Amino acid sequence: MSTVPSLLGRLGAGLTRMGERLDERRAQAEVDAWAGPEPDATPAPAPAPPAAGPRPATPPAAPVVAAEAPVDEEGPGGQAPEHVPPPPSYAPAVAARPDPVDAVPWSMRVAAEVGWRLLVLAGTIYVLTQIISAVALVVLAFVAALLITALLQPTVARLKRMGLPRGLATAVTAVSGFVIMGLVGWFVVWQVMDNLDDLSSKVRDGIEELKRWALNSPFHVTEDQINQVAKNLSDTIGANTNEITSAGLQGVTVLVEVLTGILLAMFSTLFLLYDGPKIWQWVLKLVPAAARPGVAGAGPKAWRTLTAYVRGTVIVALIDAICIGVGIYFLGVPMAVPLAVFIFLFAFIPLVGAVISGALAVVVALVTDGVFNALMVLVLVLAVQQIEGHVLQPFILGRAVRVHPLAVVLSVAAGGLVAGIGGAVVAVPLVAVTNTVVGYLRQYARENALRSALPVSEAPPAELVPVPAGDRE
Repeated sequence: MSTVPSLLGRLGAGLTRMGERLDERRAQAEVDAWAGPEPDATPAPAPAPPAAGPRPATPPAAPVVAAEAPVDEEGPGGQAPEHVPPPPSYAPAVAARPDPVDAVPWSMRVAAEVGWRLLVLAGTIYVLTQIISAVALVVLAFVAALLITALLQPTVARLKRMGLPRGLATAVTAVSGFVIMGLVGWFVVWQVMDNLDDLSSKVRDGIEELKRWALNSPFHVTEDQINQVAKNLSDTIGANTNEITSAGLQGVTVLVEVLTGILLAMFSTLFLLYDGPKIWQWVLKLVPAAARPGVAGAGPKAWRTLTAYVRGTVIVALIDAICIGVGIYFLGVPMAVPLAVFIFLFAFIPLVGAVISGALAVVVALVTDGVFNALMVLVLVLAVQQIEGHVLQPFILGRAVRVHPLAVVLSVAAGGLVAGIGGAVVAVPLVAVTNTVVGYLRQYARENALRSALPVSEAPPAELVPVPAGDRE
């Protein structure tokens, strides 16, 4: 029994030596693979002796520098790190991964660059819209003051050329303008209140006539159906009394806001007429110095565009109001003068205002004088609007404030959604002024690039640089 442990010991020792030899062979194979094939032990043949003759000069041998063996730094614990052999020669080559930026197509990168800039621009516009909506009363009052100033400023300049001091010329112009606008508003209210009873009776007669026309029309409308429609309308009004009352209270709030806006517009107009150039110089100080020359040149052109738009719109609206007012007066439509004033005021809303005022005149003619008179008023309104669109506006407004009809419709719709009637009024002049400013800044940048590209001696003077036809005075 004592021989069994000794046999097991000898067997274990033999297995251990066999494992050690296998490890040595494996390490030797790795070293051989790293070192490559052994060089041929056969000595190279000696070179032949040179031929007789002069021996060429032998260059000095370069000094032999012994290569320093790499020193392995000790790892943690004082032990040398294990040597990691390189991959063998037969291993397949693995291509390096490309840069993620290079993997994205160029068109997608351009779309991404444009996209995030559009997002920043949209966010900026949204924030500005929210700020303007929060102070809409102040913004609309100031814009109205700008429009009134553009209308009255030529009168102030004319009075100053006649010898009046600036303060007196401003006071005379502002007081005269406000008095005229107040008289126009009072005249409209007086005419409406004076003709209200007559209009009510004519409306009742017109409704009865429409009822008789519906009964005798080919639509086969019965009297019971008409009475049912009238009953439903009366029930609807009775059921929504609370809403009508709240609307009346909101109307009082709106009236207070309108009066506040009128006062703000009056004070702003006075200061703009008196200190307009100084206010503009102060605004220029807020602009960065690099962009100040371009903005300083764009400002006067924008002001001339706004002045031309306001004066041209006033002349066109006055012609429309006179023509339509005289026409409906001779047709016998009641309240011809108040309707003419409404046509004048709604003319400041391009396209939409003419449709609304014309429809109002047609409705009044329909309920007071019948279908034939309403058709005659409709023909008159359409004729005047065609003359306005094809003759008056191109001739009076000119090319300086020409805006495409699609831009007019979109700007009026956007202005109405943002700020109601006031936004619809100021939308088109804002688009016209923006168009002028952008065109001038583009031309200014082109001129600067032309001057910088040419030598100083060859740079053209300012008066010889080509200017677009729309910017020529």
